[in-house]
Amino acid sequence: MAIIAISRQVASLGDEIAESVAKKTGYKFITRHDLEKRIVDLGFPAEKLKKYDEKKPGFFASLVKDRDEYLNYLQTAVLEAASEGNCILIGRGSFLILENLPNLLSLRFIASDTVRMERLMKEFNWTEKQAIQRITESDTNRKGFHKSFFNAEIDDPSHFLMVLNTGVLDVDMASNAIAAMDKAMITPEKEEEGKAKLSELIKCQHLVNKLIFEYKLNIEFLRAVIDGKTLILQGVADSSVIVERALKISAVELPEYSITSSISVVQDFKARI
Repeated sequence: MAIIAISRQVASLGDEIAESVAKKTGYKFITRHDLEKRIVDLGFPAEKLKKYDEKKPGFFASLVKDRDEYLNYLQTAVLEAASEGNCILIGRGSFLILENLPNLLSLRFIASDTVRMERLMKEFNWTEKQAIQRITESDTNRKGFHKSFFNAEIDDPSHFLMVLNTGVLDVDMASNAIAAMDKAMITPEKEEEGKAKLSELIKCQHLVNKLIFEYKLNIEFLRAVIDGKTLILQGVADSSVIVERALKISAVELPEYSITSSISVVQDFKARI
């Protein structure tokens, strides 16, 4: 049950390499369209997807609850996809959502602006100006997306096992290297550890979704974290009554855990609408 999560610059051959790795390993390639469809199927309005999907939300979009709903649905979609095992995910912050899994290979593909510009000009018959505009727009959006939703710098190499320059490596060379690394690094022990950790992450995310979407509890930035046999709720609420209700519901939903709260109660806190 190995998982490969790919981050890529525009025109850095991300999809092409992912497809090649899938063929060489037999892994399922879960595309951005697959994730988008699952996010909508889970309940996020399709017409609102373009405001958030791999973009930094605009000022007003960042202040409404749609933003947090998108993030919860996105995390659910990525975790569910990863639970299938032996899969490749691309984009949408998947390398961060799955970051602590021992059976994860997190990779980033880059290339120089000149190489990317030439690729875009050739593929779309664009002018140099059009290609540069697309690169600037894409890089800005992806940096903003990861900073806004995960408070992470996408250009920080410490998030990745390996950063590959596809201006130097072609598709076959890159996919061969990734397939070899997967075979060498992902042991049965790591797969079992990753499967157990992923199961915990899915439990936490499903609980958060139930508290927010089913019980409609107004707890902002709600997260659930499992530490051994203890489940900790985190977030911000304006009432201790809401926190107590969240604890009671969680205890019923996951009776195998001791439920505790790290939710901050701020009396004057106003939930976003």
